[in-house]
Amino acid sequence: MTLTFDDLLARARRLPRGGRRAILGIAGSPGAGKSTLAECLVRELNGTGEPWVAHVPMDGFHLADVELDRLGRRERKGAPDTFDAAGYAALLGRLRAEPHGSRVTDGEDPADGDTVYAPGFERVLEQPIAGAVPVPPSARLVVTEGNYLLLGTGAWARVRSHLDEVWFCELAEDERVRRLVARHERFGKSHADAVAWARGSDRRNAELVAATRDRADLVVPEGAMPVSR
Repeated sequence: MTLTFDDLLARARRLPRGGRRAILGIAGSPGAGKSTLAECLVRELNGTGEPWVAHVPMDGFHLADVELDRLGRRERKGAPDTFDAAGYAALLGRLRAEPHGSRVTDGEDPADGDTVYAPGFERVLEQPIAGAVPVPPSARLVVTEGNYLLLGTGAWARVRSHLDEVWFCELAEDERVRRLVARHERFGKSHADAVAWARGSDRRNAELVAATRDRADLVVPEGAMPVSR
């Protein structure tokens, strides 16, 4: 039976159970379509009614360039040790533990509610932005995506226990690299620099991520993923 995007929607919709918030992880190599899939899931599940699904990308836990310079890791930006993996795992744990269903009323200070704030990532600046992603108490499902959700080393090993399911996006290698180069160019790299980065640092990271594929609950083939924009 061929997996479709509608199948993914139905599977995601069933994850919250027993009044408990669920967290769905979407993993895959750079350029495999994780963000596009996550964004489309959240948009379709929320529909036109009361939003009940939130999107928390892993990219907000990139270390800032100034810290990467201090550590001597700037040229490897995107590798596992250029993220705050422990901070990401801690946020997921908090999202799981935070009760949902309450609501901040008019005139009430949002800080007194149960909203959890996650960092975002500004691709033009290529820098993390603190407190940019609110997860309201109404969110019964959180969709998080990133390269290293299934990595079993270091602080990354703490991530999996906070996720109800992890799906792995699988894309033909030539198409993955094509999309990755186009994305690097869109955010300011020259064509030559984009190709060099995609076939250098990104390729090493992609090989590491590909080795975690068998730990996923579901492998999402290209045919089930929405078209990347």
